[in-house]
Amino acid sequence: MKISPWFTPEKHKDRRPFLLARNRIVAGIRQWFGERGFLEVDCAALQVSPGNETHLHAFGTDLIQPDGSHQRRYLHTSPEFACKKLLAAGETRIFNLGHVYRNRERTLTHSPEFTMLEWYRAHEPYAAIIEDCLALVSLAADISDTKRFRWRGKQADPSANAEWLSVAWAFEKYAGVDLLETLDGNRSDRDALAKQCPVHFTDSDSWSDIFSRILVEKVEPNLGNGAVTVLYEYPAVEAALARVCAHDGRISERFELYACGVELANGFGELTDPIEQRRRFVAEMDLKEKLYGERYPIDEELLEALSLMPPASGVALGLDRLIMLATGATRIDQVLWTPVS
Repeated sequence: MKISPWFTPEKHKDRRPFLLARNRIVAGIRQWFGERGFLEVDCAALQVSPGNETHLHAFGTDLIQPDGSHQRRYLHTSPEFACKKLLAAGETRIFNLGHVYRNRERTLTHSPEFTMLEWYRAHEPYAAIIEDCLALVSLAADISDTKRFRWRGKQADPSANAEWLSVAWAFEKYAGVDLLETLDGNRSDRDALAKQCPVHFTDSDSWSDIFSRILVEKVEPNLGNGAVTVLYEYPAVEAALARVCAHDGRISERFELYACGVELANGFGELTDPIEQRRRFVAEMDLKEKLYGERYPIDEELLEALSLMPPASGVALGLDRLIMLATGATRIDQVLWTPVS
């Protein structure tokens, strides 16, 4: 049976309540940031580098100059690099509400084009960014008059006190794994983790592969049940663009936010060391080339900007997912005004 396209009047009628709620939530979010002295910025989508994480896949295109020469460009997977350049330029509280693009991603909670809410606080700890996230989750629920988030049989009260779990404690609690025993600074012991692993893995799997499998299969299903969960202090080897914790070199100032087992946000106490950031980018791209046969360029301007950037914290929140939970939608396309065909 042929499924009606989203633009048929009957299908649009079903989606319209979600879309109107979306508009109200977006307006409320903009007001929330404005009341706290944030500036809304509008970052260009075309970038030299779309991001340098191994498992993020970008859309590429050619920029053709007036002389006919071609330069490779990518649609950004996040406005992060551009926002950090603005922090280097002197901005202190900024947010970007716009579309981002990720290839190889299409599920009930993924769309190849989606809306990301990303914001930064210069000279403020990442605990402040976490509190922002929790406030925005509550705000979205209040605007949509939702007392309970629901997703695939799980529930969460968006107004309840959040559950705070370190990654190490979550692995111990839900998988029986002593994660910190497998770490030494920014080095990891693959065999030590393999010995404790409660899920299937292969001989070719790395420490990061095994870590991710445990996280997805054993930990994530238990997060955000009853209340929102803040999963914080990721291993330093999984820090991405986060700085290492001062009190323990094995972990980093990285957190993720979950509700009903759905990841909503990923944030950092931002790394501002260009040498360390380059090392991480190169390692990520080396692995990407090994796994997928491609690599993305490093944004040299970003590394230059990091040397000018003040201490800061930032986070990216998947706005469409938050709207789904706040409105009771069951598919991401229900909350997108014009879903990708």
